[in-house]
Amino acid sequence: MDFPTIPLVDLGAQQEEIADEVEIGMKEVFAQTSFIGGPAVTEFEKAYAGFLGARHCVGVGNGTDAIELALRSCGVRSGGEVIVPANTFIATAEAVSRIGATPVPVDVDPVHLLIDPARAAEAAGPRTQAIVPVHLFGQTAPVERLESLAASYGAAIVEDAAQSQGATRHGRFAGTLARAAGTSFYPGKNLGAAGDAGAVTTDDPEVAARVRLLGAHGSRVRYQHEAIGLNSRLDTLQAVVLSAKLRRLRGWNQRRREAAERYTSLLSGLPGVQLPVSAEGNVDVWHLYVIRTDDRDRVLHELQAAGIGAGIHYPVPFHLSQAYRELDYRRGDFPVAERAADTMLSLPIYPHITVEQQEYVARTLSTAIVGRSR
Repeated sequence: MDFPTIPLVDLGAQQEEIADEVEIGMKEVFAQTSFIGGPAVTEFEKAYAGFLGARHCVGVGNGTDAIELALRSCGVRSGGEVIVPANTFIATAEAVSRIGATPVPVDVDPVHLLIDPARAAEAAGPRTQAIVPVHLFGQTAPVERLESLAASYGAAIVEDAAQSQGATRHGRFAGTLARAAGTSFYPGKNLGAAGDAGAVTTDDPEVAARVRLLGAHGSRVRYQHEAIGLNSRLDTLQAVVLSAKLRRLRGWNQRRREAAERYTSLLSGLPGVQLPVSAEGNVDVWHLYVIRTDDRDRVLHELQAAGIGAGIHYPVPFHLSQAYRELDYRRGDFPVAERAADTMLSLPIYPHITVEQQEYVARTLSTAIVGRSR
């Protein structure tokens, strides 16, 4: 059986599942005219904090704001340095730059492509104010292996948990492993809104209060401003969508795990393909299923020609982007991340993907790799 298109992520299926519940919630918002804040935001913040086991959740406008506000609330200032993995979406570094601090990229481990604590130790110095481990692709980074390093420099650890809602490491949820974490609810995330949205989670009441202050123009009381902040609040209608999806997130994540296991079974032994594996102690949520292959661009073209919405996350490491040319990094500075950028290929994965769709992806990929049907 062939399929005309298999998307990288099927948001339509999610929307169909929650449509009635969202309609009721939105009608309540309009009836109450509580368009900024209101009960829907408060209820979601409480529910998401409870889901993770965090003491505080503060909704913000998007994931980039979440990282910036978390960093600022943990003491990162202009002129400081923040260590980030070279293999991440540019938003991680961008949040640092918006504070006036300098992102310091470090290489990643060659198996999981997450921050390498040994490389972080080499990059740390007297100007280091924070370390940002990124929980990429639905994995959880080894935060505990960064704790002594951060402590030795008086630096904070702030998690980038944008791709890991529901993932755990040694039984603890991503987003609760450090002083604070920023997450994104961009529509394609495991927990995605119907637009931009994000949150900061923390056990520290002072950090939570600071995030809320800075996200409201530095104001606790109307027209009284304690700090220069920004306008970054979780939209009330997005909170309605997120609450409906949060009630399904455990089940949806389990279906992602089953889909990942199925891909691994279908693709095991395929020559020239490196499959993803979970790190010891991790229960991953498979935001993305990322394989690696040398002839990636040709393979991607063949998959897309067959109607398969494969993609690349991410083709250009941020240190090689035009935006960060002033940092004066060159190809070869972070070889593992750069090699990954040339070989990574994301296959379609989402809670509603079918066995038949995955089998079609596997057959098409096998044909592209070895020139014959599996």
